[in-house]
Amino acid sequence: MPETVCTKQSKPMMRTYIIGVAGGSGSGKTYFARELQRILGDKICSILYQDNYYIDQSHRFDGDGGSVNFDHPSSLDFDLLAKDLESLKSGKSIEVPIYEFSTHKRLTKTITCEPKKIILVDGILILESKVVRAQLDEAIFFDTPEELRYQRRLDRDVNERGRTPEGVKKQFDLQVRPMHNQFVQPSRDYAQTVVRDLREYSEALKLFSRKLLHE
Repeated sequence: MPETVCTKQSKPMMRTYIIGVAGGSGSGKTYFARELQRILGDKICSILYQDNYYIDQSHRFDGDGGSVNFDHPSSLDFDLLAKDLESLKSGKSIEVPIYEFSTHKRLTKTITCEPKKIILVDGILILESKVVRAQLDEAIFFDTPEELRYQRRLDRDVNERGRTPEGVKKQFDLQVRPMHNQFVQPSRDYAQTVVRDLREYSEALKLFSRKLLHE
């Protein structure tokens, strides 16, 4: 996860447009959000990551691939995320929490995020949360095959989060797959745009870039 979630901005924007970028873990949603932000530029666009809003799990963590279900909605502080989005829409800055995956702690330090014209909200479960959905102006969902999602998650967790391949596989089988089927996939119904392949990905990137740059 990047060190900086939002960059500061001196001039307040007249209106904040919030877009949910959802889909299963490894679906390509984060890559899309970062690429869209790159095109739009830091001055008008920031990303809020669902991963920053994990509830502190350090007291419950029992090992890699253990019993703590990080893919269940109850593991996330969606009330705080919704409150922060509401504050940004009101022209107020927020303090984004920092979740440390190596220790599963929510750190005491935060990241200041100022209102921008466009806020992208990245997360697998953001469309499952009613309070978060209420703050979104629109949403896009990445409907990616399971095999590809698993391989991408395996690469990320091993290379970026210090996980073991065995732990990643166990967690995927026991938690990620069933939670995806129960919560993530059904939330696709709340998205106005669904992306299923690379062609649709490219089209969506062009569509959103043109639309947001000319608003």
